[in-house]
Amino acid sequence: RMGHALEPGRVSFDEKMEIRKAIEEANIPHTYISANCFAAYFVPNLCQMRTLLPPKEEVHVYGDGNVKAIFMDEDDVAAYTIRCIDDPRALNKTIYLRPEENILSQNELIAKWEKLSGKVLEKIPIPSEEFLASIKGN
Repeated sequence: RMGHALEPGRVSFDEKMEIRKAIEEANIPHTYISANCFAAYFVPNLCQMRTLLPPKEEVHVYGDGNVKAIFMDEDDVAAYTIRCIDDPRALNKTIYLRPEENILSQNELIAKWEKLSGKVLEKIPIPSEEFLASIKGN
């Protein structure tokens, strides 16, 4: 399912798939929790690379900034996970955490920050090709 993931991040997805396959082939009871992006890592910095701090003056906008992502609070992930432990409906299933209000684009995230902070940030567009090349290390 993660065939579209790029190197170097794809390595971790491939390793997870190997582990899942081994669990399932061994008939080990399991529940997988798919939580996407942890909010504490991506939200405070408005999805900026190489920093965890919010931008003060300018923000890089990747591609057109309209691709949606799901940002999950780690405490919510823990709460869902705990609820699944004793729920027979979750046995041998993948639980996808997708609260509608947590699905935002980078532009929507920036707009929320600007509204909360009362400050408009300069948007620096990073073309998709340049962004993808930086991920690949080019």
